[in-house]
Amino acid sequence: MIFLDLFWTFFKIGLFTFGGGYAMLPLIQAAVEEKGWLGAEELLNFIAVSESTPGPFAVNISTYIGSRLGGIPGAACATLGVALPSLIIILLVARFYARFRESRWVKGVMSGLKPAVIGLIAAALLSLGRTVFFPDGLGLEVLGTPVFLVSLGIFLLTAVLAFKKVHPILLVLLSAALGIGAGYLLL
Repeated sequence: MIFLDLFWTFFKIGLFTFGGGYAMLPLIQAAVEEKGWLGAEELLNFIAVSESTPGPFAVNISTYIGSRLGGIPGAACATLGVALPSLIIILLVARFYARFRESRWVKGVMSGLKPAVIGLIAAALLSLGRTVFFPDGLGLEVLGTPVFLVSLGIFLLTAVLAFKKVHPILLVLLSAALGIGAGYLLL
């Protein structure tokens, strides 16, 4: 039954992901590819839409995937699955954190999670970058394609503007407009 499968899959993703939506990308990618729910290109489109819409990334991506596979009930099951572990964990942490926050064990866990989260985000970046820029394998010919050049230009422009403290909403809108315009002109 797809609804139970959606709930359980996203529950496990929500339970074992620390660091937010970007850190869960490798888990989501592995799950949807293993189950044959989405192809790499479709997943990438869902990620782009999830990042461009208001709300937490994890909720958006799980809702989109659940909706795609099971309509509104599928969206509800996937969203509940991804959000429930966080709710349970935060209630437990809130209950006991004040008592244990000075513990060396707790400080050690919190210290150890930071590099792990960065590693998961980097893995997602590399995996998705490979899907976008090198779908047929690694080759230098990709570096001259219009898609790569436009993507690189958008990335560099938003990186520069981000360092100049331009508001993130403006960066998202600008990136979307440039991407839509480039896609319209190039495709």
